[in-house]
Amino acid sequence: QVQLVESGGDLVQPGGSLTLSCAASGFIFSNYIMSWYRQSPGSARDLVAAIGPEGVTNYANSALGRFTISRDEAKNTAYLQMNNLKPEDTAKYYCKAARSPADQYWGQGTQVTVSS
Repeated sequence: QVQLVESGGDLVQPGGSLTLSCAASGFIFSNYIMSWYRQSPGSARDLVAAIGPEGVTNYANSALGRFTISRDEAKNTAYLQMNNLKPEDTAKYYCKAARSPADQYWGQGTQVTVSS
């Protein structure tokens, strides 16, 4: 059974940092591109960052220079380190594992709220 379990979301002040984790099970982690998306109420779910099996990364413009995506093959876990958080980063963050459009899985999400 495939599972992606996100954790690490929290309420944080502007300028603060958070690290999100995505623990994966039920599939061969090393074969999949791992991505983080985020979605605010009434908005589309947007890509934040992605990392391939070889470690090649891709970031949304809004994440460049502030967020870092990584993966730990030994722990079957992907991470999103977020620094200098802004109120506009407030959203529910979702983890996705994908090998093709027909072979992808989503987690349930973790809430990040940036507010003073």
